[in-house]
Amino acid sequence: MRTSDFDYDLPADLIAQHPLPVRDASRLMVLPRDGSAPPAHHTFTDLPRLLPRGTLLVLNDTRVIPARLHGHKPTGGRIELLLLEPEAGAGPDCWRCLYSAAKPLRVGTRIVLDRDPEASAEVLARHEEGHVTCRFGVPGGLAARLERLGEVPLPPYIRRPDGEAPEDRDRYQTVFGRADGAVAAPTAGLHFTTGLLAALRDAGVEIQRVTLHVGPGTFVPVKTEDPSHHRMHGERYEIAAAAAAAVNAARTAGRPIVAVGTTVVRTLESATGPDGVVRPGPGRTDLFILPGYRFRAVDGLVTNFHLPRSTLLMLVAALCGRERLLAAYREAAAARYRFYSYGDAMLVLP
Repeated sequence: MRTSDFDYDLPADLIAQHPLPVRDASRLMVLPRDGSAPPAHHTFTDLPRLLPRGTLLVLNDTRVIPARLHGHKPTGGRIELLLLEPEAGAGPDCWRCLYSAAKPLRVGTRIVLDRDPEASAEVLARHEEGHVTCRFGVPGGLAARLERLGEVPLPPYIRRPDGEAPEDRDRYQTVFGRADGAVAAPTAGLHFTTGLLAALRDAGVEIQRVTLHVGPGTFVPVKTEDPSHHRMHGERYEIAAAAAAAVNAARTAGRPIVAVGTTVVRTLESATGPDGVVRPGPGRTDLFILPGYRFRAVDGLVTNFHLPRSTLLMLVAALCGRERLLAAYREAAAARYRFYSYGDAMLVLP
């Protein structure tokens, strides 16, 4: 197996740059996991009648924080920071960050934030992979001011002259998100509306939530020709006792478990022991799922269309087969589906 085995051609104009006016108006390609039928074409509002009654649908309720901060050194040099997660043990308002600057940042560098000259950051430590630890000095605290100081960290393939658009504050969030901490959206969840969630419950679909705070590693391409040599970035997750119990009950009863997004797949599979039981609680996962992986918790998947050579594409291929998936992608491109974060969706049906 080679990374190039997961390549495909995509016209640039199929990369969605803006969300549709209505979330659940997205198109939905349905791909039976077992290959028993060719791909079928639907809209996302068809989901309640496509999932078998008794299905357990699991959502990721993380919320994207406005994690991109622009600033400058006192000498004028421009710096961009991307908040990753609070730095454990470093004190209040200390964060692990990625940064972009003309020169490497040094310990002790002070950064003045553009949107408030009284707000600043100081570099406390340097780490591998371009990470730094920064202590933020923000009147009232960083959390209280972040909505004003930061921008939504849109994916690199969404290219706009002015970066963040007003719509992104709402549309790059799921309607069910409640736990702040992600720097990228769990994009499969962007298609859901409160009305559609109600329709799913009316159709006999059980809905549960887990939390995985999506990190920037979701956009990191696999650069090694042998994908097994790729290193995944760790991400924090939390599974409530009720959610774990619901997954275990569905598994015992033989009801299908459908994950909304690759983040839910990685969360549930990371928390499932060799005995097939999902354990509740907090955790951290760097699980990389490749074809050949044996799934223990998940039967089906709602997902978006992913980048070539990406870990996300490889995960979906592990669930339904590489050749079948790439053939479906070719069909989606020919049918002018919209790709990536603001694009259309696929249902890998159990």
